[in-house]
Amino acid sequence: MFTTVLLIEKALSAADVELLTTLHGEDPVSFHVLMQPRGRQDEFLRAVDDVAFGYLDRAAHERDEPRGAEAVDTAAAGLEHTLEGLRSAGAEATGRVIEENPLQDLKALVADVSADEVIVLAAPHWIEGLFHRDWASQARHKVGVPVLQLFAQQD
Repeated sequence: MFTTVLLIEKALSAADVELLTTLHGEDPVSFHVLMQPRGRQDEFLRAVDDVAFGYLDRAAHERDEPRGAEAVDTAAAGLEHTLEGLRSAGAEATGRVIEENPLQDLKALVADVSADEVIVLAAPHWIEGLFHRDWASQARHKVGVPVLQLFAQQD
């Protein structure tokens, strides 16, 4: 069985689930999902990315996203939706919401489950990526297994 740690920031779409569950062909895959609630720390960079992609309506509504306990509740619901989707596609899946340091939790989970790889699946963050401050760039220096960055299906 192939063991993948998956770091996400929103619930997976059906297209995301299909992509992830078919990456390794017929080999069975076990997913350990870490869901990072979106928060104020990256609000400005998300807005800049949205403007760069022409998603002006999204940039204007960044301030409307949930914060604090509401963001954690939203992330928990998204995580449950994600786990159900992965399981429905035939994969094993467990997960949890992380609130503190996603990279520290990622490194610990990779070691705990003896992961074969890490997949970071998020919306494109071009500004963070340019300066290697995105999760995938940072994880490559910390986890000791291959890190694949994929872009989540956009609404």
